[in-house]
Amino acid sequence: MARVDRLDPDHNLWHWLSVDLRVWREERNLSQADVAQICGVDNSTVSNWESGSAKTPQKHTETLDRVWRTRGHFTRLRRLADSSHDPNWFQQFAAYERRARVVSPYAALLIPALLQTPEYARALIAGGQIVDDVDTAVEERMARQEILRQPDPPDLWVLIKESVLWDCIGTPEIMRAQLVHLIEMGQKRGIVIRVVPRTVGVHPGVDGSFTLLDVNGTEMAWSEAVGGGRLVTDPANVRDYRVRYDRIGADSLSRDSTRKLIAEVMEATQ
Repeated sequence: MARVDRLDPDHNLWHWLSVDLRVWREERNLSQADVAQICGVDNSTVSNWESGSAKTPQKHTETLDRVWRTRGHFTRLRRLADSSHDPNWFQQFAAYERRARVVSPYAALLIPALLQTPEYARALIAGGQIVDDVDTAVEERMARQEILRQPDPPDLWVLIKESVLWDCIGTPEIMRAQLVHLIEMGQKRGIVIRVVPRTVGVHPGVDGSFTLLDVNGTEMAWSEAVGGGRLVTDPANVRDYRVRYDRIGADSLSRDSTRKLIAEVMEATQ
């Protein structure tokens, strides 16, 4: 089955955009090469837009609306898709995470998945009671960490809200082992872990967790949500996330102070 035949425009707005692009192109008796010329991209890029394997950038939807005189149809649909929860959120995010050269999560509620111990992950997944097969879910989460063990791993820059360190997931023993793991991982080359102390109070991260990904020089943002998520690729919106991340970082402790704080939390929870 061709990729385009697996699109579900009734339940996925990005798929709707892909299907409409193909329909409107064919109604004008244009080839993908014709659209590529209009947008100033190569043929494979248009093919990826229509198959749903890549998201059409806003500047190109604006170009199509102008050239085809569609009165903002494609740009409006893209805006709706960009603001909606994507039912395929995990698969899309995981695919980009595997290709990223830099992964920069801000964690407001939990230890980031790439730094979780198996025991912490199991306690978290089992306690959430949202999956039937806990063992498989834990294995899949641990498999994501393989990117940190490959010959050329991505840089990992992590910001964690201090309250995450104090929230006991599972038993105190599991939590202390998780904190030890954080300290050990923070000493590895290419991994930077910094904590936002409670004394900061209100800061740009109060709205929740998100992750910045640098994939082949292109930065994108991933905003987490219950039951879904939103992948942000529009450069202007990604810049907003970058500014927020940098401001959170400005309020964070240094690497050395972070290690000392984690050790203090470990001692206090014994």
